[in-house]
Amino acid sequence: MPKFKLLCDRLLQDGVITPAQIYQPGEPPPQWLELVHQPDYVRAYREGHLDAKAQRRIGLPWSPALVQRTSTAVGGTILTAKLALEYGLACNTAGGTHHAFPNYGAGFCIFNDLAIAARVLQHHGRVKRLLILDLDVHQGDGTAWIFRQDDSVFTFSMHCADNFPARKQISDLDVALPCGLEDGAYLRCLAQYLPDLLSQVKPDLVLYDAGVDPHRDDRLGKLSLTNTGLYNRDLLVLDSCIVAAYPVACVIGGGYSETMEDLVFRHSLLHRAASAVFQHRRL
Repeated sequence: MPKFKLLCDRLLQDGVITPAQIYQPGEPPPQWLELVHQPDYVRAYREGHLDAKAQRRIGLPWSPALVQRTSTAVGGTILTAKLALEYGLACNTAGGTHHAFPNYGAGFCIFNDLAIAARVLQHHGRVKRLLILDLDVHQGDGTAWIFRQDDSVFTFSMHCADNFPARKQISDLDVALPCGLEDGAYLRCLAQYLPDLLSQVKPDLVLYDAGVDPHRDDRLGKLSLTNTGLYNRDLLVLDSCIVAAYPVACVIGGGYSETMEDLVFRHSLLHRAASAVFQHRRL
């Protein structure tokens, strides 16, 4: 949990961002969460009434502070999406809870911020068609299931085949990678799909989950990317979207490092890449 504030502090300390670039989200109203999640589930989690089995499936102990943090992170992704529509590119310092389903949470994910942001923007008439580009090492199973019969949201997941969740869902396009894949092969695979994906979907907005758990030292990853590989991945995604004139909103996704310092730095690579693209393209 400390990584979110530490990430913001690191970005400020290293001059990647300035205080003027920070926007503070609020908690979304329950009815926004209920555009994706069943009201009984939203109410039970917010009030601390989930049973022990449901809590174990999430993997995080309930507390009022966690409810506030979870809701604020969802608000952050919604705000990030709105800022991306305004500026062309924006990044959350949290988000990427793609294992949450409408009526339960799983894999440290409680509410699906990507799905909620998509639904809120559609509900308010800000966008019609979205692309969810998920490069977390774990398949975005909750997101895939939520939009399984919805042509207005295209779900793309490029993940390690032999990893959580054991039971995969069907995204609009899944790319399952072998264990141990390194930077070069990973980037070539992404470059093979990305241009056609953008040109075929033609989204009003791209929601990008930039999980850092494909890193070779990640405890739950099983791929072998380096810091350079992660940075180049993010550069490729962001520059491709911006050059093609598709606004892109980014979330940090998963990461499970041995040290907090390493984890925070890896998450900062997304924002470093975003800053480089933003300045180079003069958005």
